[in-house]
Amino acid sequence: QVQLAESGGGSVQAGGSLRLSCAASGYTSSDYSMGWFRQAPGKEREGIAAISSRGDITYADSVMGRFAISKDNDKNTLDLQMNSLKSEDTGMYYCAASRFWFSANNWSSYRMDDWGKGTLVTISS
Repeated sequence: QVQLAESGGGSVQAGGSLRLSCAASGYTSSDYSMGWFRQAPGKEREGIAAISSRGDITYADSVMGRFAISKDNDKNTLDLQMNSLKSEDTGMYYCAASRFWFSANNWSSYRMDDWGKGTLVTISS
């Protein structure tokens, strides 16, 4: 039984930083590709960053150079360090896991084995 739980969201000013965490249980994360996604109000969910079971990392163009994804296979956790935050980064952030490979810009919801419930990130100007 796979379960994912995000934490670390909050409200920060533009230019600030946040670190999100995703705790996975019920499976070994080393066997999965994992990623972070976000959804702004009224918008479609978009991929932000992904890391494969081998450690290959991809980012959306909008966050490249500002966000960093990392995975700890021993702890079954997935983190997202977010720096230089902008107002357009506001939204609900979700982590997801899949037995299939995916990238930040090449993914499909039907290939995801599990989603977390999300954590809210709000960036103020």
